[in-house]
Amino acid sequence: MTKDFFDVVNERTSIREYDSSAKLSKEELTELLEATVKSPSAWNLQHWHFVVITDQDAKERLLPIAYNQKQITEAGAVVAVLGDLQANKNVDDVYNPLVEAGHMTEDVKNILSGQINGAYKNGAFARDAAFTNASLASMTFMLAAKAKGLDTCSMGGFNAQKFVEEFKIEDRYIPVMLISVGKAAKEAHASDRLPLDQVTTWI
Repeated sequence: MTKDFFDVVNERTSIREYDSSAKLSKEELTELLEATVKSPSAWNLQHWHFVVITDQDAKERLLPIAYNQKQITEAGAVVAVLGDLQANKNVDDVYNPLVEAGHMTEDVKNILSGQINGAYKNGAFARDAAFTNASLASMTFMLAAKAKGLDTCSMGGFNAQKFVEEFKIEDRYIPVMLISVGKAAKEAHASDRLPLDQVTTWI
């Protein structure tokens, strides 16, 4: 049973202690990822790729790469969220179905394709887009997990280069974050948020 969206937002916390006996099925994780890929992305290029780690031996290999954070091996799964540095290669897959369905003309597709490929000549742009859009997907994943009664923790603390080497990640992708997901064994410690007026400017 899913929860009200605002309950999900208010209840989501970063959980670092998991019930290691609570396993997650491929079906459960697939359901979360199917929600995740509905995330918005620039030009709808869907700049993300997910490495889903459920095998305990693989988690043990990941543990030192993630600076021995125990949630790596205790959680039901760890999802490595990768950003796509070559998301411009998705143009045909994204736009051809729209052209075929009559929702977009070939001319419009060609204009968009030119804009996208022009932008992707700039490596800094490609990297920023990979991080921004993969991060949007990461938040969707964490909220979807909470809605299904699961808990998560996003981790930026890991050696990205060693991750790439250990798990043989192709050059097209850049690691953005790791997300542990599973059943909490202990509640997160209390945390506060800055006052809204401190982080908001109204114009």
